[in-house]
Amino acid sequence: MVRTIAKDYDDKRRHILTVAAEVFAREGIARASMNEVARACGISKANIYHYYASKDDIIFDILDSYLSQLRDQIVEISRAGLSPQEQLYAITRGFLLAYEGMDNEHKIQGEGLPILAPEKQEILKGYQRDLVGLVSDILQSCAPEKLGLDKTQRRNVTMSVFGMLNWFYMWHPKASEEARIDYAASIADLTLNGLNGK
Repeated sequence: MVRTIAKDYDDKRRHILTVAAEVFAREGIARASMNEVARACGISKANIYHYYASKDDIIFDILDSYLSQLRDQIVEISRAGLSPQEQLYAITRGFLLAYEGMDNEHKIQGEGLPILAPEKQEILKGYQRDLVGLVSDILQSCAPEKLGLDKTQRRNVTMSVFGMLNWFYMWHPKASEEARIDYAASIADLTLNGLNGK
């Protein structure tokens, strides 16, 4: 007899992902066990395997959900009628606002992504490439004479923007919305002034 799926199946999976992300971020993925995740979720280890066959499956779902939603949220920011410079302000602001409340998911990317199977890594890296490509295109539009033909320079500037975004996020995870917006503007200011030689 085929086992039916409970009505709250998706809710329970989301709960497992949220709790597992917290456990992995706190303990480190290598040290955290499925027993710890199950205990933190308030369910048995046998029950957690009803939802996920392995730790890697949980890690992939955490990162897939986080990165795909982040990519969609940033890509969908309205840029119609904005100059390239205004688009940079909008995008940096969008990133820092989107990061709010995602401390655990963001923290485990570095450890989690490399241990996944290559095909799963490729999916997650695809979301990252979409985000990097978007920022790179905006920066090129801001300074086409400097970045239009120099791919290395364009990549350096693009990754510097992400470095500033991630620095603020890692050191100020509980920052207010106002602080996030202010720092996003600082990132755009520093970047544009550098590109313009100011």
